[in-house]
Amino acid sequence: MEPLAERLRPKTLDEYIGQKHLVGEGAVLRNMIETGRISSFILWGPPGVGKTTLAQIIANKLETPFYTLSAVTSGVKDVREVIEKAKNSRFFSSVSPILFIDEIHRFSKSQQDSLLGAVERGIVTLIGATTENPSFEVIRPLLSRCQLYVLKPLEKADLDELLQRAVTTDEELKKLDIRLTETAALMRYSGGDARKLLNILQLVVEAESSQTIEITDKLVESRLQQNPLAYDKQGEMHYDIISAFIKSIRGSDPDAALYWMARMIEGGEDPQFIARRLVISASEDIGLANPNALLLANAAFDTVMKIGWPEARIALAEACVYLATSPKSNSAYCGINDALQLVKETGNQPVPLHLRNAPTGLMKELGYSDGYKYPHDYPGNFAQQQYMPDALKNHRLWHAQHSPMEEKQYQQMLRLWGERFKDN
Repeated sequence: MEPLAERLRPKTLDEYIGQKHLVGEGAVLRNMIETGRISSFILWGPPGVGKTTLAQIIANKLETPFYTLSAVTSGVKDVREVIEKAKNSRFFSSVSPILFIDEIHRFSKSQQDSLLGAVERGIVTLIGATTENPSFEVIRPLLSRCQLYVLKPLEKADLDELLQRAVTTDEELKKLDIRLTETAALMRYSGGDARKLLNILQLVVEAESSQTIEITDKLVESRLQQNPLAYDKQGEMHYDIISAFIKSIRGSDPDAALYWMARMIEGGEDPQFIARRLVISASEDIGLANPNALLLANAAFDTVMKIGWPEARIALAEACVYLATSPKSNSAYCGINDALQLVKETGNQPVPLHLRNAPTGLMKELGYSDGYKYPHDYPGNFAQQQYMPDALKNHRLWHAQHSPMEEKQYQQMLRLWGERFKDN
């Protein structure tokens, strides 16, 4: 018999639970599906939130050939064979066949390279699914040819709806009298993962001999203690622990940071996952207060790639303690976020003429590069001039946070720019 999660897998968007920002009325993916104009995209989100299901719904709706590859078991040869099949199937459909690649982040560079031509020429419409940040794991040429859609963990209301659907519509569960008296433990152990929630429910139900089953927190906890493998490390606990790890570093507590890292190591976490989080933390939370933190985090990442477990734990621990004990600043993080927001609000502001290149005579006549001051021609290698667009010339984006290291940078800006950089 099929697992409960497979039996309840939605076949249409109306049955699909969650991700309203993508598939709700008027949302981008729903519009794409309803118009039948599908472009290649990557679905990024935690396990069990509907990535595979969404791809299958799209294929069913469009009635187009649907090919699936798992990055865990497929090689370049498999990719090429699917692309060849897709070429042949185009004679029978005006819509490009869909190639769904689960765990696309596990594809090597050569495997991803083998997809480029087919995606670019429209031989296949690529739908990739990943639990990892695509900017780290997917090659830039492939990522640039795909839209990226972020799926969120399912909310409690979504999971409640799924539980009710399971006990009232599934042919096997309907034969029993299942009462959902308490669901807190189900929610806690599932961690926003629909597949895990249904697996746990099935486990609990199948362990009972009575036709009447009252689901309580105590019952769920007792069954899971007897069956520790009934849930994996990729759910709520996984995300809670990585959150605690990052927040311990941010909060300058090396003991807690080491503890949470040890929890991840003991839980079988991928060392590259830990190393990536250290790089992110060095950029986001330590930043300009200690720029060496990013160098050390990158060195730890490089060491992990070279030597692997168990020795890599030492380099990770070194970086972990260094980051936790470093002074903190998120001024660069805040600055780029403010800059991106400013660009969204103000659009494509023209580049001031004096900052433009003038490779042709016509451009020089139009004033391109006219008045530009080459800083190295001036004392101290600096000359005051406007670098922002005219409409934004007085806009500040970077605000120093005055850690000892950053204070030096702030004082340098005061010496060069005077009032423009003075804090209010």
